[in-house]
Amino acid sequence: MSMPLALRQTLLDQLQSGQWRAGERLPTERELAQRHRVSRTTVRKALAELKQQGLIEQTVGSGTYVADHASTRLNRLVRAAAPDSSRHTSPAELMEARLALEPAIIDMAIRNANAADLQRMQACCDEAERAETLEAFEHWDGELHQAIADAAHNSFVANVFTLMKTVRAQSDWGQLKKKSVTPERRLAYQAEHRAIVNALRERDTVRARQLTLEHLLHVRQNLLGY
Repeated sequence: MSMPLALRQTLLDQLQSGQWRAGERLPTERELAQRHRVSRTTVRKALAELKQQGLIEQTVGSGTYVADHASTRLNRLVRAAAPDSSRHTSPAELMEARLALEPAIIDMAIRNANAADLQRMQACCDEAERAETLEAFEHWDGELHQAIADAAHNSFVANVFTLMKTVRAQSDWGQLKKKSVTPERRLAYQAEHRAIVNALRERDTVRARQLTLEHLLHVRQNLLGY
């Protein structure tokens, strides 16, 4: 996935999670470039696509704002882009798939991850820990797992994880997360995320795979009770 497309998807996820509301001003191009470690040219291209889709409005000398009807347009985009199967996937089915797939791609991620991939993972952990709402934390949680998948540099794997992220955006998953995530559990997830990223940085395949499995089992226990 190209950098403008990757940033566009990240911004779409943030809009969908409610991080920015209708009429709210987005960060400046410079702030977005620094936050996501991309060039301002990349930011401009991503914003241009969002503007073309009617999701944001730009006013010279004032800034970039979320369009009044962005929420309605986003819902239409999600329905159009998501395969029918994603709308009928239960949280239990998603967890089963994650347990099968995420530990399995660790070998590829460790073998193929570059410095930029590892920086992206670090940034996801940083943003998750700074998140002031559960919705924002959940967004960066998903972004971290997507970043690990993207580090495999395998288009099929990346597409599968994009689909799983789509399922995570469904209401059933969100409602379960709201019910299950306490401040203590969130801190535990953050520590587990850091440990996984550290193992990936150290190219420790066995430890990274084991930590990933343990983290997912922990999430399943909290979400589903088994």
